[in-house]
Amino acid sequence: MIQIFKNINHQTVAIDKAENGAWINVLPPLKQEEFNDLSEQLDVPLDFLTDSLDIDERSRYEQEDNAKLIVIKTPTENNSFNESDAFYITIPICIILTHNQIITVNSFENAAIKKFLSTFQNRHPDNRKMMVLKIFEKIVQNYMAYLKEINQRRNILEQKLYDSNRNEELLELMRIQKSLVYFVTALRSNELLLLKLERTNFLGLNDEEKEFLNDLVVDVSQALEMANTYTNILSSTLDAFASIISNNLNNVMKRLTSITIILSLPALVASIYGMNVPIPYQNSAHAFYIPMILSVVASIILSWYFMKKKWF
Repeated sequence: MIQIFKNINHQTVAIDKAENGAWINVLPPLKQEEFNDLSEQLDVPLDFLTDSLDIDERSRYEQEDNAKLIVIKTPTENNSFNESDAFYITIPICIILTHNQIITVNSFENAAIKKFLSTFQNRHPDNRKMMVLKIFEKIVQNYMAYLKEINQRRNILEQKLYDSNRNEELLELMRIQKSLVYFVTALRSNELLLLKLERTNFLGLNDEEKEFLNDLVVDVSQALEMANTYTNILSSTLDAFASIISNNLNNVMKRLTSITIILSLPALVASIYGMNVPIPYQNSAHAFYIPMILSVVASIILSWYFMKKKWF
C-alpha cells in the first residue's frame, strides 16, 4: 500500500500522485508491482525500495545516481503467536531521498512513522534533511518508551517470582531478555550509522542541523546504555533465581533424605522382630511395646540430631 501526503497550509493532505515536496509512505501489504511502478515513476533503484523486506537488514546508507538511501532499525511489538518469541523486535525502515520527495518504506507498521505522520503538518517538506532527522528522533523516542515499558514489566515479573517461583514468570523474563538482545544489537548499529552520518555529512547538514544530529547521537547512546543496563540486571536476576531454585531443591532433597532415614529405623526394628526365629521377650506380655518404644526412641534421637545439624 502506498500513501502520499503533502503539507498544504500546515495541513496534512493525502494526494493521489507524487508531487514535489510530497512524502511517500509505503506500508504492508507490499506488492512487487507497486515497487516496480514507484521505481520507474520516481527514478529510484528498485533494490532501495525492497531492502526493507529483509528483517535482518543492517543500518547503513548509500547513494546511487541521484537517490540517497538510509536504512535504520526501529522497535516494534512482536505479533507472533509463539509464546517463546520476544515481546519486541526491531525492523528496518528505508528512507529514500530523491530530487523533490522523501520516501519511507516499512516492512511492518510501526509507531515511529505514525508519530511522524501526526506532526507532518508542522514540517517543511522542502527541508527534507530535517524531516529525516525528525524521523530519527521519533525512532529514538520509541526505543526509550519501549525500554521503560520493558523495565516496568521486568519489575512486576520479578515481584511475582519472589512470591510464587512459577515457570510462567521465568519464561516471560526470557522473552524480555530476547527483546533486549534485539534492542542492544539494533541500537549499536544505529549509533554507528548516526556517527558515520555526522562524520561524513552525508545529508549535507548546516550547523543547526548538525547540532540536532549530535543530540540524536547522544540520545541513541543513552538508549543503548539503558538497554545494556537492563540486560545486565536481567541476566543477574535470572542467575540469582537459578541459584535460589537450586538451593531450594537441595534443601528439599535434604529434608526428604532425613525423613527417609528416620522412617527406615522403625521399619528396621519391625522387620527384625517380625523374623520367624526365636527372639528375646517373644513370650512376654509386653512383646508389642518393646519394638514400639525402641522405634520411637531411635526416631526421636535421629530427629534431634538432624535438627541440630539444621537439616530441617
